Amino acid sequence: MNRPFSPVQIYNSFLTIIPYAGVTFGVVLGTIILGMELAILLFVQKQSKRKAVRALADGYINIIRCTPSIVLLFIVYYGIPKLALGLFNVDLNFSSKIIYVIISLSLLYSATLAEIIRSAYLALGRQQYEAALSIGLTPWQSVRRIMIPQGLVVALPNLGNSLISLFKEGSLAFTIGLIDMMGAGNLIISRNYGAYSLETYLALAVIYWTLTLIIEQIFLHLEKHFSKGRRELNAA
Repeated sequence: MNRPFSPVQIYNSFLTIIPYAGVTFGVVLGTIILGMELAILLFVQKQSKRKAVRALADGYINIIRCTPSIVLLFIVYYGIPKLALGLFNVDLNFSSKIIYVIISLSLLYSATLAEIIRSAYLALGRQQYEAALSIGLTPWQSVRRIMIPQGLVVALPNLGNSLISLFKEGSLAFTIGLIDMMGAGNLIISRNYGAYSLETYLALAVIYWTLTLIIEQIFLHLEKHFSKGRRELNAA
């Protein structure tokens, strides 16, 4: 028997799902931290003078970018425990699922982020770095005070888009049993034996739309803030 559409159930689903936003943001935060470290390593490799090192970084980026995120998630989820058991005789089958989600999304995110960093670096040019060194700044000061602030202006639009994509890709975590927002929505549907599916997914859509718009506005504000100095310099 088909139940009639229930707007009230959208509200009820919303109240049930929203507490799990912390799990979703935990995945995103963990992915940003680990993904950023991997991306910087890839960027450094791509600037290497050794052809083999550059080829290794390029190969990794191309392979990861051509692999569907859900396939990569399953490879990490099933592959890491098998490797740990086979090589180190360590059983990881009972470890937290969020770890596998963060690892798989970090591998995916790092490939995109490395290219964003590289494009920002190329847009600035090495002359900026060399000019900073010529006025007496140390290499670290040159990077921190000159390259990073200007690079952020160039990279922020792409960083915002990649973060929004990461936020949405994180919804795949429910496929391995992690109860995040998407997982909570599917639990609601299961408990109602398939009923209120439309209402539950509409509640999920509203949550994702709202959070995505918030992220977008944050990055627009950051872009406006960091580009202020450049506009003033150009107007002078």
